[in-house]
Amino acid sequence: MRFTRRDTLRAAALCTFGASALAPQGAAAGAGPERLLRTGPRPLPEFLFLTADGAERRVADYAGRGLVINLWATWCPPCVAEMPALDRLHALLAPDAIEVLALSSDRGGAAQVAPFYERLGLRNLAILLDPLGRAARALGARGLPTTVVVGREGQELARLEGAAEWDRPDMVAALGALIGPLPGRPADRA
Repeated sequence: MRFTRRDTLRAAALCTFGASALAPQGAAAGAGPERLLRTGPRPLPEFLFLTADGAERRVADYAGRGLVINLWATWCPPCVAEMPALDRLHALLAPDAIEVLALSSDRGGAAQVAPFYERLGLRNLAILLDPLGRAARALGARGLPTTVVVGREGQELARLEGAAEWDRPDMVAALGALIGPLPGRPADRA
């Protein structure tokens, strides 16, 4: 299935207005964990995405790890605004085996995303691509950015539509509490 022109225009509109239109009334665009909507645990659909070199990846490749899957694009202002915080979040959560997977929906692929990462100084996030919108469709994203929190058992736990301050201490703590500690590691490590 491919995106139609109508799908693209709807996504652009939701992206442009997403941070304010999808947020609960009175919530700031850069709000914290109070905007995380608990959605599970519920099964996570399987979908493919690509690495910068074109290798296929699946969520199953990250078995046993917590995931923060962010759907974004370089043309989406709220997405661009939250990317540095997502980059810092990845560095903060990596020691606890929690990955931030930022899946770009840009049709230009790595050739478009790599210079963007360079301009923003993003050093912790891998370049991951979803140019056909497989992840967005599988996850039922209504716009960009959309972030889905996945537990170590591979189930969706929560999601957030719109931008957030992902590296705020309360957000980092909320994500750690949702996903839980590594098996065999005390919960108070955070």
